[in-house]
Amino acid sequence: MSNTGIRGFYLLTETIEQQLLADVNVNTVTTGDIYDIDLSKQSIFPLSHIIINNVSAEEQILTFNVSVLAMDVVDESKKATTDIFRGNNNEQDVLNTQLQVVNKLIQVLRKGDLYNDQFQLNGDANCEPFYERFDNKLAGWSATFNVFVANDITIC
Repeated sequence: MSNTGIRGFYLLTETIEQQLLADVNVNTVTTGDIYDIDLSKQSIFPLSHIIINNVSAEEQILTFNVSVLAMDVVDESKKATTDIFRGNNNEQDVLNTQLQVVNKLIQVLRKGDLYNDQFQLNGDANCEPFYERFDNKLAGWSATFNVFVANDITIC
């Protein structure tokens, strides 16, 4: 792959975006500051958000530390709670489907098409759930991982 070092940021974020949008459990993919997104719009969910935390520039590779937040709105039922374990909302359903979203992305980076395209997971990903985040009761997962991208920039 040519120019990955020069355009590594664009290629990585666009490649992750395309992979996430291919998932049936993702309607919208965003990047940048999460607080700049109008999270009050119901139509954008389920939503995945890409954050590049930092990049380590080594001689032959760029190591991107990436976080992907996969989330959806938790719907509350007006019916009385009959199941103490599951409650009267869809929070467990949201956690289940959004974990599938980040897990698929991680596996494709580990050994799938993205790995073959030179976007390679370095080590394991850390996935952390979140509950009732932001103003509209979102739940989901934050997955943080490192991705190797070839650093083919020349100094000539």
